[in-house]
Amino acid sequence: MTAVSPALRAATVDRLRRAGCVWAEEEAGLLVEAADSPQTFTVLVDRRVAGEPLEHLLGWAEFCGERITVLPGVFVPRTRTALLVAAAVAVTGPAARVVELCCGSGAITRSLARRLRDPRLLAAVDLDPTAVACARHNLAELSVPVFAGDLFGALPTAWCGGLDLVVANAPYVPTAALDLLPAESRRYEAPVALDGGPDGLAVLRRLAGDATRWLAPGGHLVVEVGETQVDLFAAVLTAAGLVPATVRDESLAATAMTARRP
Repeated sequence: MTAVSPALRAATVDRLRRAGCVWAEEEAGLLVEAADSPQTFTVLVDRRVAGEPLEHLLGWAEFCGERITVLPGVFVPRTRTALLVAAAVAVTGPAARVVELCCGSGAITRSLARRLRDPRLLAAVDLDPTAVACARHNLAELSVPVFAGDLFGALPTAWCGGLDLVVANAPYVPTAALDLLPAESRRYEAPVALDGGPDGLAVLRRLAGDATRWLAPGGHLVVEVGETQVDLFAAVLTAAGLVPATVRDESLAATAMTARRP
């Protein structure tokens, strides 16, 4: 952490606020903490004012009470995704075999490792090489393997039919709505982590279609969706032979869906 004069800090808060940073004072404090010199601090502030995600500048994001390393270009875990973690824990018993697909930084797997009771298997998967490297860093101390590849296709075939929980914060933003996302998401996060196709459900349909084969009887698929997508995706899950349920948290403005293999 570098020393920053009160005058510079006040000016920085003003710059951040004018750039649209809602939590300008808190962000200024975090940038002070991250900088090792006044010059570095100035560069970090300039980059933040230009729209770069705060988490990429700090090198970490807070998620479910932990600091998760986030490399430039990797999807930043959102606060609302805490609902996905809670929904997954609620449907998963002890000694579970758990896989996270579309893992990004591995934040969900790391949180599940802290919350599940004696998981027998934990693994994560992502298609993006930068995300895979980031997740491997975050999950190394837990000895969780991170596979590089496309959804279930990256997993050992011996696991097919034996998973108790598959959790995924897959992309679900409709392609036409990508331009409505904050600039920091559009410009600095990998498109593959955001673009869910014409109706936002392209990747989620693939997950639903394959989940029945990979889940053990009684196992669950747990995903995050947009509130307006619930009915359509519930029909997709039902057609795939799964039993859907919806979990909503108004305080987080978050919607998760669970789907059980009978």
